[in-house]
Amino acid sequence: MEGALSERLIVPLAERRDHCGYQATPGHPPRPPHTDRHRPIASDQDRPQGSAMIEQTLSNNFHEIRDAIRALCAEFPDEYFRKVDEQRAYPEAFVNALTAAGWLAALIPQEYGGSGLGLTEASVIMEEINRCGGNSGACHGQMYNMGTLLRHGSTAQKEKYLPKIASGEWRLQSMGVTEPTTGTDTTKIKTSAVKKDGRYVVNGQKVWISRVQHSDFMILLARTTPLADVKKKSEGMSIFMVDLHEAQKKGLTVRPIPNMVNHETNELFFEDLEIPEENLIGEEGKGFKYILDGLNAERTLIAAECIGDGYWFMDRVTKYVKEREVFGRPIGQNQGVQFPIAESFIELEAANLMRWKACELFDKHESMGAQANMAKYLAAKASWEAGNACLQFHGGFGFACEYDVERKFRETRLYQVAPISTNLIYSFVAEHVLGLPRSF
Repeated sequence: MEGALSERLIVPLAERRDHCGYQATPGHPPRPPHTDRHRPIASDQDRPQGSAMIEQTLSNNFHEIRDAIRALCAEFPDEYFRKVDEQRAYPEAFVNALTAAGWLAALIPQEYGGSGLGLTEASVIMEEINRCGGNSGACHGQMYNMGTLLRHGSTAQKEKYLPKIASGEWRLQSMGVTEPTTGTDTTKIKTSAVKKDGRYVVNGQKVWISRVQHSDFMILLARTTPLADVKKKSEGMSIFMVDLHEAQKKGLTVRPIPNMVNHETNELFFEDLEIPEENLIGEEGKGFKYILDGLNAERTLIAAECIGDGYWFMDRVTKYVKEREVFGRPIGQNQGVQFPIAESFIELEAANLMRWKACELFDKHESMGAQANMAKYLAAKASWEAGNACLQFHGGFGFACEYDVERKFRETRLYQVAPISTNLIYSFVAEHVLGLPRSF
């Protein structure tokens, strides 16, 4: 199985075509426009209406990015994502199109071929993908992994990796942190990396590691100093850049995990995998601190994706309940229908404000762990409630695949659990924000 999987992994961008027969459309600009986040907001008359829902709320900003993403997503209608989901396939053509247009290089500095945008703009990209009916989970790893490499990688590492990632020749879509026996208790990870003759020898296991089959590289967290030998349990871990092509020939085994959502995720087994010393990112032993940049960015981007999902549900359900008539009147005229929809919309707007705050702090290189966690909590809850309302008021049609509600419902449900559970966010806020005693 491993040999067959290796053959499936990573083909050049020009050859990447998804199982549904779609291929990236040429002619997109090489990278997103360099937007000025402080420019005046355009009036409704200055640009086409994407949807009245988003134009009438506090999400009304970054028009150039939103319009460009919507135009690209229009080439991949609901039928495309429905077919990808049905076949349990990867949206290769869609990801290729995003790459060719430069959107997945948004966070890469211009000197390395990217756009030099911030997490704020990246969050708008992810939000719009989900809001247009797609699923950013297929490609968001390249966004949040950038934080770790950009902030802690050496000049030589940036020069080696970033230009090829920006061009689309390489993908950096995976981060290997979670393990079967530790879960979110990251400091207890057992995967070890022992330095020997100018290389690190890795042994251990990871689980729920996404997009390995569609990535060229992975950022790996491993213990370089045993837990018993460190003063603080957050010390003694290091991060490495792993070449997935080479690793699968020399000690890495990948086992896919079929799951409820069409999300490519895997178990990884390391058996004496050798990693060159130059693949160490930053200083040895400080990997846990470094990886937090990526984790906080991940939670903030997923908050934006949930907000995109929430607006998608709002658009679909408001349209449906206006048109669906029972007993001689639209069902949307009933308060029992209106109130859950209105409540979900209010919660989405509140979550959106926390998303912007988390992005602002991240882009200023300020502490934002609390804001990232709260944004993820609020947005995941709001999108889930919006999904519930959308499914409920579509009645039986909400369960029909052709309406796409059930697909989006499954996709947004994931974020009640991943990448961090609701209860652990409660614990974080209780301890680190409110100063309450640690509960575990």
